[in-house]
Amino acid sequence: MEVKNCKGCGRLFNYLQGPPLCPACVADLENKFQQVKEYLRENPKAPLTKIAEDNEVSVKQIKQWVREERLTFTEESQITLDCENCGASILTGRFCDKCRAALQNDFSGAINRPKKIEPQKPTRERERMRFLDN
Repeated sequence: MEVKNCKGCGRLFNYLQGPPLCPACVADLENKFQQVKEYLRENPKAPLTKIAEDNEVSVKQIKQWVREERLTFTEESQITLDCENCGASILTGRFCDKCRAALQNDFSGAINRPKKIEPQKPTRERERMRFLDN
């Protein structure tokens, strides 16, 4: 187990995995997430800066939740993110549908490559009788 300083409050805590935040800051961040999620249900057309101000959360944190696909903007919302591959406007995640499909095809093609089939010798050569000299 490793001891680290929390990036949120600065206190020491036993770090296991994930973001370097103490359990209290993780719980606080989760409460903020639920608050933002509820706010978006009630105000789907609110601009990103307004959402951040009203909920006391950074714009960067809201964008991270959207990239992680924990939050999604509605079609009527004016907020969009850019696809990390082609730059198209998206409402959630990191990639647009087109790039996501292309990446899936690339990955599945890398995993399921067809095996090389070795040519068989002609049957006549294999079936010949052989004699051993003593």
